[in-house]
Amino acid sequence: MWAGASRHTFAGMTTTVDWQLFESGPADAEHTVLLLPGGMCSARSYFELMQQPSLSHLRLVAATMPGMAGAPSPDDYSHEAYGRITADLAEQKKADVVVGFSMGANVALEMVEKKLFTGPTVLLGISLSAPDESAFFLNMVRLTRVLGDLPLTIMKKGVGSMVKRLPVPPERQAELAADFRSNTTRDMRLSLRAYLKWLKSGEDHAALLCDAGVPTWVVHAEKGDGGLTDSERRTLEACSTVDVVTIPGSVFFLPNEVPDQIASVINEAVAAVKA
Repeated sequence: MWAGASRHTFAGMTTTVDWQLFESGPADAEHTVLLLPGGMCSARSYFELMQQPSLSHLRLVAATMPGMAGAPSPDDYSHEAYGRITADLAEQKKADVVVGFSMGANVALEMVEKKLFTGPTVLLGISLSAPDESAFFLNMVRLTRVLGDLPLTIMKKGVGSMVKRLPVPPERQAELAADFRSNTTRDMRLSLRAYLKWLKSGEDHAALLCDAGVPTWVVHAEKGDGGLTDSERRTLEACSTVDVVTIPGSVFFLPNEVPDQIASVINEAVAAVKA
């Protein structure tokens, strides 16, 4: 199903990363979009989105984040480190637009805040602070310090079972479930603890995003994929460079469940690329 699968080792300023990439679209397309999956997900979680006819004119590059879905573990699980290595990848692939889902969106935000990437950016289902995340999820991560990997084993099984509710064929459900199962509890523990530390840093990421001045689309469903605090929403809605998009209904896996609507947002971002 994934004819564009490849592995690329890129040596950036900080480290060497063995990226697992999936590409679609014309190799000589005018614009390239880098797609960053959510935590525990692989590049092929973007399959439904990459198959959208409205994106066929674009070169789409999906990258499994190091330490996710069985990909080689990174040396450093912090968002700062993920931002640096992913910015190297964006430069190597000459990406005009970066799209991130969930934890992938947090990495994209890190790149924007640190001015490692200054092109149009789409943040899907992002959490900017601990109150944006579900209490159940946060408590499961905290419990790893007491119960070790048991909460992560439970989490892996629970998230994997959620794919059965996705409106995709059974073979795709099986692929996505296999990706979740391929995560190691060690990688999950280290990456999720780093993510929790980032969420609790106390930084006003909504204000930092606005200050960056980068054209950005922040996309959430009405229900199901987390959200923003009232303060964060007010800051972003008042920001001239940020467009807050609300997808109707209850949606958890945005790229898989509403790929046509996400494709529309991506085309808006591509249209904002400076000539």
